[in-house]
Amino acid sequence: MKSLIQRVLQQLLGYDRYLWYFTLYKLKTLKWDKNENDFFHFLTLIKPNETVLDIGANLGLMSYYLAKNNKVIAFEPMPNNIAVIEAVKNKFNLTNLQLLTCALGSETKKIQLVLPVVDGVKKQGLSHVVDAKMTEFTEGKLFEADCYRLDEVQEVTGQKIAAIKIDVENFEYEVFRGAEAILKRDKPIIYCELWDNENRMQCFDYLEKLGYSRNVFRNDRLEQIQSNPNDIQNFFFLPKLT
Repeated sequence: MKSLIQRVLQQLLGYDRYLWYFTLYKLKTLKWDKNENDFFHFLTLIKPNETVLDIGANLGLMSYYLAKNNKVIAFEPMPNNIAVIEAVKNKFNLTNLQLLTCALGSETKKIQLVLPVVDGVKKQGLSHVVDAKMTEFTEGKLFEADCYRLDEVQEVTGQKIAAIKIDVENFEYEVFRGAEAILKRDKPIIYCELWDNENRMQCFDYLEKLGYSRNVFRNDRLEQIQSNPNDIQNFFFLPKLT
């Protein structure tokens, strides 16, 4: 039923208008969505006026909330999503939100991304790098984008990064590999969505080697874990005290 409604709305409104109205709806309702409790706890961990990265900003929903109290540098390479984020920035006068229209990874190159189309519905939330080892949602509209290592992005390297929210659909490990210098230098808090697959385990191992503990939000508090819980997708990586 949900996909049917999405398909009808996308056909009636056109894809770009659909994205805009969907974004406005989500901005008004996100804080009541129990699935986003983890994100709102992440917000409480960030001190005011610090610099935060939103990697995989999608439609700018989390950038909007992050930018209320902090300087935000958002990364989003998908053209339709970029237009929505710019509209959100202008509508709500988010002067402390900077949008960079590129992808991030472990090397500088051109990459292809796919906007999945499932049963005639464009699934913008599942857009991903073509070589992200995805086995699902691989059919759709292709785009080309510039990809950079975070350690080489001038807008980021010149300032201290306090926190990172990252959701790049199974490409997180590659992004972290390209951000090693910044992760070692600044030890930012990381809030990350990870599917239960090889990419997740690679992220676990890599961040542990860089001095991070693995945490989940349970019973209204953060709990450090060593396991790989198959019922959880959102993880908090916190720098260990030395």
